[in-house]
Amino acid sequence: MKSTRVRVIVAVAAAGIALTACSPPQAGAAAIVGKDRISAGELDKNVQEYEAALAKANVSASQLQFPGSVPQVVLFQLANSAQRVQVAESKGITVTEAEIDQVISSGEGGAAGYEQQMLGQAVPPSKMRDYTKATLMITKLMAKYGGGTDEAAIQKGQAQVIKDLQAMPITWNPRYGTINEQRSEQQPNLFTESTRFGAPPAAPPAAPVQQ
Repeated sequence: MKSTRVRVIVAVAAAGIALTACSPPQAGAAAIVGKDRISAGELDKNVQEYEAALAKANVSASQLQFPGSVPQVVLFQLANSAQRVQVAESKGITVTEAEIDQVISSGEGGAAGYEQQMLGQAVPPSKMRDYTKATLMITKLMAKYGGGTDEAAIQKGQAQVIKDLQAMPITWNPRYGTINEQRSEQQPNLFTESTRFGAPPAAPPAAPVQQ
């Protein structure tokens, strides 16, 4: 079940649901998602926490081959989690703390193993539950639209979920780069190059790009 949820979220992200709004961001905001504002200070705090967790796990960002710099991918996850929660809540979807606990503890390696998995998704440890909540909620919404919880039903519901997400575009601060709405194998990055935050870590040329 958990692997299915991860594949579904990756599929939604790849579909380009994180659109750029036309209006300029509020001062000091790294991104604005509906009623939520992700401040530059909040992003910096999460990036520091994430980089410290990587160092503790003896993992480098270049090993993970992210489609962007660490600040970019952490911001992308924070904003998209907020977007998913708001959209799902607007459709009456809820999840319990027990459901979140079950996902975290049920995988190989328990909570510790799940935290390592989240590091591979650019999720700081303190945001692990928020990310899991967003994943559960959007998966439930897909199942609601699709008429079931099997993978075929979730795929059926995905089209409507993408429309819902598109109706709540994310405003990205251009300081962090410009969202890449034409992602491809040749141009896989989430954002175009940002000189302020540097280019993504170099990856071995032959290695596949993770999305």
